[in-house]
This record gives sequence, C-alpha cells and structure tokens, in this order.
Amino acid sequence: MSEPTYEKDTIAARATAPGRGGIGIIRVSGPEVTRISEAVAGRIPEPRYATFARFRDENNQVLDEGIVLFFPGPDSFTGEDVLEIQGHGGPVVLEMLLSRIVSLGARNARPGEFSQRAFLNDKLDLTQAEAIADLIESSTEAAARGAIRSLQGEFSALVNELLAQVIELRVYVEAAIDFPEEEIDFISNERVMGRLKEIQETLASILDQSRAGTLLIEGASVVLTGKPNAGKSSLMNRLTGRETSIVTDIPGTTRDVIGDVLQLDGIPLRLLDTAGIRESADQIEAEGVKRAQAAQQEADLVLHLVDASTDTPPETTGPREVVVLNKIDLLDNPDDLPSGTPKISAKTGEGLENLKIRLKETLGVSDAEGGGFTARSRHMAALNAAGDALLDGKRVLEDQQAGELLAEELRECQRHLSEITGEFSADDLLGEIFSSFCIGK
Repeated sequence: MSEPTYEKDTIAARATAPGRGGIGIIRVSGPEVTRISEAVAGRIPEPRYATFARFRDENNQVLDEGIVLFFPGPDSFTGEDVLEIQGHGGPVVLEMLLSRIVSLGARNARPGEFSQRAFLNDKLDLTQAEAIADLIESSTEAAARGAIRSLQGEFSALVNELLAQVIELRVYVEAAIDFPEEEIDFISNERVMGRLKEIQETLASILDQSRAGTLLIEGASVVLTGKPNAGKSSLMNRLTGRETSIVTDIPGTTRDVIGDVLQLDGIPLRLLDTAGIRESADQIEAEGVKRAQAAQQEADLVLHLVDASTDTPPETTGPREVVVLNKIDLLDNPDDLPSGTPKISAKTGEGLENLKIRLKETLGVSDAEGGGFTARSRHMAALNAAGDALLDGKRVLEDQQAGELLAEELRECQRHLSEITGEFSADDLLGEIFSSFCIGK
C-alpha cells in the first residue's frame, strides 16, 4: 500500500448544516484536542460520556453552554483525539465558538478532512468513506439503504474476496515461473484456467451489482424520442405525474429539450422530452431536432416512441434503445402488435407498469429496493480495467503460453482492484475524492 500523508495538526469544523437550529455541533480532531477542551469547556470530559459545560472565551466570558463529548484516539472516528461541542444552533454563536477554537491552535478543516483522516488511520477503507458522502447526498430511500450497506463494508467485502482470489492465482503462477523444474504446462494446467474462469465469473457478478449501485447514486438519463405527435410529451407527463410538457394535437409542439426527475422504484431518473425527429424548414424546430439528437447520444437509455395507430416500429435499434408502441387505446386489437415490444397508452396509462419493468431490466437493475450497495463511476472504471487485465491474461496464456505475461496481467488486475478500497491510492486521487465531501465530515 502506498503511504499517503496528511498534516497531523488539529482541525475543527461545524458538523451540522448551515443555518439556525436547536442544536449546533462543532467537531475537533487532532493532538491539541485535550488542551482546547480544557480552555473552552474547563475540563477534559470522561471519555464517551456527555458532560454539561459552559464554553468560555479568552477572557473567561461565557459564549454558550451545552454538551461536550470526548473520544480519545485511536478509538474514535478519525483515529485521533476527537472533541464534539454541542451548543445552541445559532450561526453567530457557533462562529464565535469556532473562532475561539481556531485561536487556540486548530485550523478550519477542509471538505471531507475528518473522513480522510479516518481512512488514512485505517478506521475506514475508501469505499466506506465514500459511502458516508453518498449517505448524506442520498436522494431516495433505496440510495440511503445502499449507502448504509456500503458503509458497513458489504461492497468492500466482495472486492476483498475477489482480490484474495487474484492474489492466490498470481502467487501460484509466479511460483511456477520461479521453479521451472516443476514443469508446469500453463495451457493444459486445469487449475490455472479453472481459477481464471472463476475469477472472471466473480468479477462479472460484482460488476452487475455495481451497475445497480451506481444507478442508486448517480441515477440515469432517459431520453424520449420519436416522430412528432408520437406521444412523447404525454408519456413524460404520465411518468412524472406533472404537466411538465405541453401536449397538443399539433405536431412539433416541443421545440427544446425539457427535463424532469422522477423516482423509478428508488432509482433517480432524469427524463428528457425532446423535439420530434423530422426534417423541418422552421429554424427553431430544426434546432430542437439537433438538440434532441445530441441528447440521445449522451443518454443512458433512449425510449423510441412509435404511434402504433399509424406507424410501424423501426427494424433496427441501438443497444441503449427501447422501442415503445404508444396509442394502443386507438387500436381494435393491440394483441396483434409485435410481441416483446412494450405497448402502452400514454393517454390512459395502460401498459405503464410493464414499461417500468422493461426500463429497470434494460438499465440492469431488477429491484433497487430489495438490496445492494452504492457504487461510483470510479469503482466501475476500476472493475472494468481489472476485467480487461484478466482477458489479456487469458489471451497470452492461450496464444503464447506465457506464464510471465499472465503474472503481469494478474498484477495489473490486483492493482486496479486495490484502487477501489484504497489499498493502493495516489494522493491526488484521495484529494479529488474527499474534496467532494461536505465540511465537517
């Protein structure tokens, strides 16, 4: 593991949200905690016991009164001595207290610095530290539950189990290279090929769960596209439950990209209604079509609406595109439509639940409420890179019978996986991750 360093001074920050409240908390961590506690609260409280105190300034005048808590290191959140001062939640009095603490030798904490110290002092791994920020930022109950599971180490446990499998195989391969008298044939050795397959299957399983976990935190963008008057705006309003888009019988009503957010069984979706795709001499509508096409390129999923009463579905679609047959309320026999294609009436709501199921299946998550953990894009990138290394290792083993090259690819796989939990992390990566945290965490 690389050894990222940090300034081992004392930091302080308000731990409660800005604004007024019944209670305001200031958190302090570092080597000067006991001295600051004696100066501000007049004592060092008994560890982990809530103690009443009056908080005083440099002239011994009372600034506030409340509760003080002391958590001696290493048995604290950061692994250092930690002091929590719980006073009244007015912004002025909290700023006076924080200024007093800073005057005693602490400095204002940077965003995420408490969590970063917890990570650097081995109180949390990197995925658990990120889960703290994800829990705070959760926009749905499913995301909050997933963040809790990540904070409790479920994601880390899966990655560490996979790491152990990779390391075990790497050790075996390198031992065989170092002791050629054993005459191990890498191609015919069923143990090597069998273990590679098992590792790839384990990685594939984690990738599937991580895709769902990424959706819980980052959500997905879904673009509605199709010809004018296919019912895109009606579906937009039906899904969001609001009159977000203007609906008329006049083709080309939508001229721009209109967005709204909805929750699909705990998954935050950014739904985009776009201009109908057609050639137009109208400069404004043409610009709307151009923007619609650009939105499709960037979307996680495209819903291609077709007016089933007048048009036929396209013969080919993209990998992220789902064709939806709309206006089945106008048909005498909707069952005659192609099977396997979602059939709905945006006007009446018929078929909408089946469409939602298809949406979740296409996005790669079946039940966000049922379990799982949160994940981030960087986790997906590391897992994909680890998978590429495994594929390259299998290829050189099969094509070149090169045990040395296989060992190198296994080392690369191990490095990418270690980046997820922070076992191997560069300082600039840590800075980028923790800078996105809120101050006081």
